[in-house]
Amino acid sequence: MRRLILLRHAKSDRPAGVRDLERPLNKRGKRAAPVVGERIAAEGLRPDLALVSPAQRTRETWAAVKGALGDPREETVPEIYEAAAEDVLAAIRAAPDEAGTLIVVGHNPGLGDLAVMLAGQGPRGLRALLASEFPTAAFAVIDFEAETWAGVAPNRGRLEHFVRPRDIDPALAG
Repeated sequence: MRRLILLRHAKSDRPAGVRDLERPLNKRGKRAAPVVGERIAAEGLRPDLALVSPAQRTRETWAAVKGALGDPREETVPEIYEAAAEDVLAAIRAAPDEAGTLIVVGHNPGLGDLAVMLAGQGPRGLRALLASEFPTAAFAVIDFEAETWAGVAPNRGRLEHFVRPRDIDPALAG
């Protein structure tokens, strides 16, 4: 079995004159990221490997989340920065098979599109919610009956969790 956690970066700032790649988290994002990390850990989700976009906002999100998850091994993957769903899937398929649980920290719309593309099974209401939005700092957990990451394919996953920050703490809504 393969377990995939897709985590969208927390809410970011848009300072004037700062390139997109260098945009930092804003105050709400800095509050939400560690809370989301604690929730991922409370669900018993412990990734073996993290694939992280090189953007400042994804790196800050991961830094705030990873301590709660046992500080797993991480790789910066430039190909998932602002990537389409198919490009993120290619990075996942290239992940080492010794990593049974993988977390990808990335961006929308690619990450949300990928979650919908992969989650062919699971609670209908949860899949409908996932299809309607994938807000900042939200995460989806999708399980696959696959021997390797290369075997992960559209509609073959089962959506186990989809959690938005406001589901954890309404003060994190925005």
